[in-house]
Amino acid sequence: MATERWKHSNTTVYNIGFHLIWCPKYRRNVLENEIEARLKELLYNKAEEIGVTIEKMEIMPDHVHLFVKTTPTMSPHWIVQQLKGYTSRILRQEFSEMRTRLPTLWTRSYYCESVGHISEKTVKKYIEDQKNK
Repeated sequence: MATERWKHSNTTVYNIGFHLIWCPKYRRNVLENEIEARLKELLYNKAEEIGVTIEKMEIMPDHVHLFVKTTPTMSPHWIVQQLKGYTSRILRQEFSEMRTRLPTLWTRSYYCESVGHISEKTVKKYIEDQKNK
């Protein structure tokens, strides 16, 4: 997990964070137990592969919350596309019950909000508190 406020490239200093939320098709409660654990593992693996840092993650039975940090060259749409596509393919291969209950794992929709430094703590606390609701 990154603790530095600013990141640097050759020509840029940046601090870009996104709060991302998406749900399974029909908002079904399928993200529990082994599926939840495997989804977390897959999301961390894919994020590392594409160069995104997951600062905070909470998997609810019917939706996913992520707070990610990225570079200025990556769009939120591309990040969500990569994470959803990869996890859908692997989870549906590994858990056959998902193929019988859902035509696809994820909806086509997602929520994205850019997060500045002032509200970063607020977003992290919100994600942490999701399990307590």
